[in-house]
Amino acid sequence: MMIPLRYTYRSLLVRKATTIAAAFGIAMTVFVLASALMMSAGVKKTLGSSGRADVAIVLRKGSDAELGSGIEDPQVGLIRAMPGIKKEDNVPIGVGEVVIVIALEKLGAEGVANVQVRGVGDLSKKLRPNINIVEGRAATPGSDEVVIGKGINGRFRGVKLGDSFELKRNRSVTVVGVFEDKGSSHESEVWLDVDTLRSMFGREGAVSSVRVVLEQPSSFEGFQLAVEQDKRLGLQAMREVTYFENQSQGTSLFIGILGTLIAVCFSVGAMIGATITMYASVANRQREIGTLRALGFSRFSILVCFLVESILLAVGGGIVGALASLALGGVHFSMINLASWSEMTFSLDPAPQLIGIAVGAAGIMGVLGGFLPAIRASGVSPLAAMRS
Repeated sequence: MMIPLRYTYRSLLVRKATTIAAAFGIAMTVFVLASALMMSAGVKKTLGSSGRADVAIVLRKGSDAELGSGIEDPQVGLIRAMPGIKKEDNVPIGVGEVVIVIALEKLGAEGVANVQVRGVGDLSKKLRPNINIVEGRAATPGSDEVVIGKGINGRFRGVKLGDSFELKRNRSVTVVGVFEDKGSSHESEVWLDVDTLRSMFGREGAVSSVRVVLEQPSSFEGFQLAVEQDKRLGLQAMREVTYFENQSQGTSLFIGILGTLIAVCFSVGAMIGATITMYASVANRQREIGTLRALGFSRFSILVCFLVESILLAVGGGIVGALASLALGGVHFSMINLASWSEMTFSLDPAPQLIGIAVGAAGIMGVLGGFLPAIRASGVSPLAAMRS
């Protein structure tokens, strides 16, 4: 015969102070864990949305990112002549882009941060159809005008519509537009004409990467084979989605490990608090436990009752912590992308499965924190309990 669940529930309500204290500790743990999981997923989502399945990117062989890659202009023409590239008016849709990183002074914080600058060409828009100017206008080709992603708009000195900032010492550029790209990592970049950027930094005759639009996603294998079989080029090709997935691994892994370690430290304290609460409950309910035994409830029933009580306490606190973490879903954060060493703005991804993992972790804390007190409660002698 098992003890009714409502008895367990009412026992938690009777001891409001201790129940709230233990649940709060678990709620804080789940809040930290859920936030870390959502932050890690947010980085992957931001970088993952930056790529397209029908776009391929070509880099110098051995380069992990555009920042460390270099491709000479004659090679760009050879790449655009490769099979599998989509054409418009018999012109292959492919463009070479230059990527650099500059340091800008942050607003609202001390010090500087790296910002990624991308030199784009006339065909760059066809590679990213979701780009949309939301303020101002597009930059004039060949001029010292730039457009900025809305993720960095107003976050750095001079990086705001109508303002100017030094792209290079004694070489200022003017912000004439702000663009959005459905939350992708491009919203954390500064864009200007590729030839202007190359002349500013002495990069004439070379680009960082080449992007091409494929006839269809299945055309990638043939294109990749053509690029990598030509040993004279020394280049490698990959799908754009794969490239950005690789870019997100280091940062998301770092956030996940750091957040999990912090959550583990919190969880140890929360479990100790739950254990102390349950031990105190057992000590204060000796006669009550004796009465239950005298009424015919087995030791196993007592153990299950106290264990369920601990789990309810933990899961209740976990749900509160998980719900609190959802409030961060609309908040934008910025941190250094470990792949490009430039600042990236992103928002948390409150995926249901991540919330489920966090609440499940709370249930495990309830089991671990309540197991020993439950065993002690099940071992109480009915006669000794009634005498006390």
